[in-house]
Amino acid sequence: MDLPALAGVLQTMPINWKYKTVPMNNSCLAFNEKRCKFPRGKVMGGCSTLNYMIYTRGNWRDYDNWSKMGNLGWNYNDVLKYFIKSENAELPQFDTKYHGINGPLTVSTVPFRTPISNAFVEASRDIGLPIIDYNGKHQIGVNYFQVTMKKGHRCSTNKAFINPAINRPNLTIKKNSLVTKILFDQKEKKAIGVEFQTGLTKYQVFVKKEVIVSGGAINSPQLLMLSGIGPKKHLEEINIPLVKDLPVGENLMDHVALGSLTVLVNDTISLKSGKLIRDPKNLYNYVTNHDGPLTVPGGTEALVFFDTLHPNDPNGYPDLELLLVSGLYSSDDLVHTLFGLKKDIYDKVYKPTHNKDGFVVLPMILRPKSKGRLWLNDSNPLHYPLIDPNYFSDETDLDVAVAGVRIVQKMLKTEPMKKLGARLLHTPIPGCTQYHFDTDKYWKCSAKQISFTIYHLSGTCKMGPHTDVTAVVSPRLVVHGIKNLRVIDASIIPEIPAAHTNAPAIMIGEKGADMIKEDWSVHT
Repeated sequence: MDLPALAGVLQTMPINWKYKTVPMNNSCLAFNEKRCKFPRGKVMGGCSTLNYMIYTRGNWRDYDNWSKMGNLGWNYNDVLKYFIKSENAELPQFDTKYHGINGPLTVSTVPFRTPISNAFVEASRDIGLPIIDYNGKHQIGVNYFQVTMKKGHRCSTNKAFINPAINRPNLTIKKNSLVTKILFDQKEKKAIGVEFQTGLTKYQVFVKKEVIVSGGAINSPQLLMLSGIGPKKHLEEINIPLVKDLPVGENLMDHVALGSLTVLVNDTISLKSGKLIRDPKNLYNYVTNHDGPLTVPGGTEALVFFDTLHPNDPNGYPDLELLLVSGLYSSDDLVHTLFGLKKDIYDKVYKPTHNKDGFVVLPMILRPKSKGRLWLNDSNPLHYPLIDPNYFSDETDLDVAVAGVRIVQKMLKTEPMKKLGARLLHTPIPGCTQYHFDTDKYWKCSAKQISFTIYHLSGTCKMGPHTDVTAVVSPRLVVHGIKNLRVIDASIIPEIPAAHTNAPAIMIGEKGADMIKEDWSVHT
């Protein structure tokens, strides 16, 4: 059973690719081998099958900026209709100008709320943040989550889009298979099919029209490079014949958060995964009423969007998200292993809180200036690529994280938080004891130690016009210089939106589908 509260546990299962970064020098320093874990869905529905189900679209400026970069047809007015098209909103209140009700993807609120989340929202209001529909007209403010959940159950893209189409005669699904190469007509510079293997058997499939790559921000660039599309020098180094010299694998973006901001409270009100499962009332309530604490996605409940550059502008452009996790890292002995925190650091900082209650707030950098890249380890398609997110290479990203800490501290002074006895955990991170606790330098150091990916990898097959030397695909999502080859997933994102990227990825799929029909004059 896919219990939303145990979303993190899905990362331990074979449905996760279990990627890791290369050893880092400026981030992930408190993790085993100084490597961050990068969960990716190795399953029907991709990452939507193991993510935390948070549904946010971003700000109108995100998409207008895409258009200004030369991506005609991708401004906010162009893409809004595709967000609406896929959505079946089951929300208490919503503006039909921004939400859809006829799509296959159910978007709802979580049916259970902890006192912590209520205090978080009330405290945000007390410091001047409005309660907003962050998928509506404005994004600056606070609210409980909108999630891809139907009646308390996960609504993945597999459930929403693939299952209803499973009996179509033009759909064949080949499970337990890995595409290893795109096949080309070298003379015509066009894709003609793919090679894949199931077990030890290799197959080739040829297409009548085009090949569509939708592997995500890691697998799509990996496949392109294995097939000869990528940086010329890199492919020469690993003896892959060049088909087209393009900057595949570059422009890697992600939303990273400072992961050490821990708050203790007096009441026994936080979510503890072990306790939740052991209480039969919770499971009964979930199965019979689709309600209760087991519906809370991975313990996350609410968020704040904030513009640190224009804090008083209600129509601002958020560069910071405060993500509430209504539990502690010590809520279960296995929690810290999910993201690979070193045992000695966990034992020193977080294990002493295992009998206490509290919550974690993740100050997340929404519009990072730091960008990374990925490249092949070698020409073997079974070997994982090398991934360097290059977190915090731009110092201003750390400034945003520190601003998030200061906003949370302001919230802790409000009456709703005082009623909980909310106070910061003051145990310093071992790698940062050279700085006084709570100074800007301390928090920047702690962000480098406990660097939390929010799993929003994107940009590695960047979309842009043919005049953009950093672009891999055109605004029609066709690979530059190659006919009949399209990439449709989060890897085409030219600049990461101020959003959790599941909703934008679904929008890209909807828009890409229309482009295919338009280009082949298919009418439905």
